[in-house]
Amino acid sequence: MGLNIKVTDQACGAEITGVNLTKSLLEDEISAIREAWLKHHVLSFPNQPMTDDDLERFTLSFGSFGDDPFIAPIPGRNNIVAVKRTADEKVPVFADNWHTDWSFQKNPPAGTCLFGIDIPSEGGDTLFANQHLALDKMPADLRKKLEGKLAIHSAALPYSSTGGYGDKDREMGRSMDIRASDEALAKQLHPIIRKHPETDREGVFGTFGYIIGIDGMENQEAMKLLLELAAWQGQEQFQYRHKWKKNMLVMWDNRSVLHKATGGYQGHNRLLHRTTIGAYQA
Repeated sequence: MGLNIKVTDQACGAEITGVNLTKSLLEDEISAIREAWLKHHVLSFPNQPMTDDDLERFTLSFGSFGDDPFIAPIPGRNNIVAVKRTADEKVPVFADNWHTDWSFQKNPPAGTCLFGIDIPSEGGDTLFANQHLALDKMPADLRKKLEGKLAIHSAALPYSSTGGYGDKDREMGRSMDIRASDEALAKQLHPIIRKHPETDREGVFGTFGYIIGIDGMENQEAMKLLLELAAWQGQEQFQYRHKWKKNMLVMWDNRSVLHKATGGYQGHNRLLHRTTIGAYQA
């Protein structure tokens, strides 16, 4: 049976059926999934009762494992992170601000895979924002201000010892095994507008949060521009809202979309396993 691709009526995203992710994929299946991934940016695969071995094998079909800093892997694995929240947890929902995963790295990851294990009956949607579309529709005056600019990326705000997921957050009883450290203070430059390394399509890369400034620009002026950009990037017209189900795998292209978590499931456990697809190697 060939792949069935059901495209959403939103700004990106497609549901894929007709493939069994609990077995090794054929080369033509990998090629078809990659083609759909590059075109639709976010893919969901429902009804896939995958093991951790399956999740790792699937990830390696699309590249090497990426490096996941600041979050400890689950016991017995080097490349799987648990994204979890207990029913009685009081700290803010993890990753509830727009971002693209690990954009502060020298070679940010190509993609992320997330598999639903314990999924509440309501709430917990993941929002995605298509950054090719955001650039395509961007007002000319805003784009002109961004052209040629290099953003300063850093994990300092969330993952330094005094950051949002730092020492105080850990003391409040977050169930995720986050390992904040001052290694998060490192900085890395990336173009704000850049071409996708596989498709050459231009898009906006990153957003305020992991972006803490603009190279060569005074801080107050840079913050004003970054906030203007952030207000544009996350608009509903660029969004896809993903609703989770148990045994569903989602993979997304960090080079094409922003994403953020939502709440709405207080009083319920939630558990997903995540892997990272390393930077694209031509």
